[in-house]
Amino acid sequence: MSTHKHIDKICCVVLAITLILTILFMNAEHLGIQKASTVMGYEKTLFDTSRVHTIDIIMDDWDDFISNCQSEAYYNCAVVIDNEAYKNVAIRGKGNTSLTQVEAYGNDRYSFKIEFDHYDSAKTYYGLDKLCLNNVIQDNTYLKDYLTFQMMGQMGVAAPLCSFAYITVNGEDWGLYLALEGVEESFLQRNYGREYGELYKPDSMSMGGGPGNGKKFDMDQFLENDNTQNHMKLPEMDKGSPPARPDKMPDDFGKEGKESDGFGGAEIGKDDSGRGGMMKGSDDVLLKYIDDEIDSYSNIFDNSKTDASKSDKTRLIKSLKKLSEGEDLEEVVAIDEVIRYFVVHNFVLNFDSYTGSMIHNYYLYEDDGRMQMIPWDYNLAFGGFKSATDATSLVNFPIDSPVSGGNVEDRPMIAWIFEDEEYTELYHEIFAEFIAEYFESGYFEEMIDSVSALIAPYVEKDPTKFCTYEEFETGVSTLKEFCMLRAESIRGQLEGTIGSRSDTQESDTLIDTGDIQINAMGSMNQTMGGKGKGAFNERPQFYPSRKNPSEVESSYI
Repeated sequence: MSTHKHIDKICCVVLAITLILTILFMNAEHLGIQKASTVMGYEKTLFDTSRVHTIDIIMDDWDDFISNCQSEAYYNCAVVIDNEAYKNVAIRGKGNTSLTQVEAYGNDRYSFKIEFDHYDSAKTYYGLDKLCLNNVIQDNTYLKDYLTFQMMGQMGVAAPLCSFAYITVNGEDWGLYLALEGVEESFLQRNYGREYGELYKPDSMSMGGGPGNGKKFDMDQFLENDNTQNHMKLPEMDKGSPPARPDKMPDDFGKEGKESDGFGGAEIGKDDSGRGGMMKGSDDVLLKYIDDEIDSYSNIFDNSKTDASKSDKTRLIKSLKKLSEGEDLEEVVAIDEVIRYFVVHNFVLNFDSYTGSMIHNYYLYEDDGRMQMIPWDYNLAFGGFKSATDATSLVNFPIDSPVSGGNVEDRPMIAWIFEDEEYTELYHEIFAEFIAEYFESGYFEEMIDSVSALIAPYVEKDPTKFCTYEEFETGVSTLKEFCMLRAESIRGQLEGTIGSRSDTQESDTLIDTGDIQINAMGSMNQTMGGKGKGAFNERPQFYPSRKNPSEVESSYI
């Protein structure tokens, strides 16, 4: 046996390289190296945005299912997606307030969730485990969710894929929906690889949203107490109880800083403008550090979407502590990803969210102590949630004080951006990049024209739509103009000609919005009084004819 005279040196070098690679691998995320994502087949099939897809839901108990949608009970069905059939999958109604608001519109156009793996854990649609079919309620444009998720994806944010799908039931027209990738296991694998971290959907609102969440939120009562931006939350009631009235509240209900008797401990506080009566969610959904006890974060951990262990929960609490204290931020926050999330989020003005009074509608992703925000539910973006008619204030909403119904300091996940000049500068740089590439380049106008033309024929024939076709056309044109004016205002805010904070804005410098009507795009107030708008009020009750799933061609997967 021969030996090389340098064998010892070679072994030492190999060992050193191995140790270095091991250290790099173990600390990859802290060094800015992202985990490898996984290519999923459904990216190029159902979520091809160049066409409107078709989904036929086949079930012989459709009437019973629709009458029980608000219970969110699972029913067995078959689905045919672009002529490919899948049997033995689960379907249920989904949504937060939309579950109860659909009834106020006078039709049965619920949002649905399809779970391919509900009855058979090995079954997927090209790797997709969960599919959401959103009914685009309170959105005359059909485009608010779609545009926001496209913006998020283009800016490098981990966002669900989406496309438009025309739904039929047992072969009969039902309506144009937004097909949306569920933020669950397939989503995590696609974005973070098979060794993904933990996922939570923090929420203290008893508003439905899936089995295990409450369903006692009364939107009519909520709106009854709405005063443009002041949203007071009412105590939780048992189903069927008479509505609670403000004059029946405890004497101290609604006082600043006082916990309410319901809705997860929400409290009343002041917003950035100093107004009282603004709602603040529980500290855990605000992503504040409370203490080291896991039970103190029930609104996070009770809404875990992954099987988080005790050590996982303890790790997240440590990260929240550092976030609240402003320590080691780059260890606990994915800086670039979170800034990019808030750039798009603050552009589209979604106040039914972390930056609004309700403090929900976002996912929190954590891996090895580092946190990210994942976007969700933008049908009330572009001012739809604020119940406001003042387009000028919305178009010019300040990017450096972006919270409505509270203040930035109470939102640790965004506050750090404005507490450090370096981070604020990076936020402005990415915002400038977004405005230049998405709007000033002409891309947005071309894209919205193309997408609206693509879906227009399907909107026109949609038998369950929440608006008339004319309202759709007006909504799209309003959204297009709103976004271009919003981009112009933000360019001015970045260059200093318009104040970027609420306390620095002067009325004579703001972008004039002319006669834009925010409600033309659809809003939260569309169903006030129990009546909706549009052609559906004259539409007869729709019940697709029954067809036994066994009658469909046998090419099931």
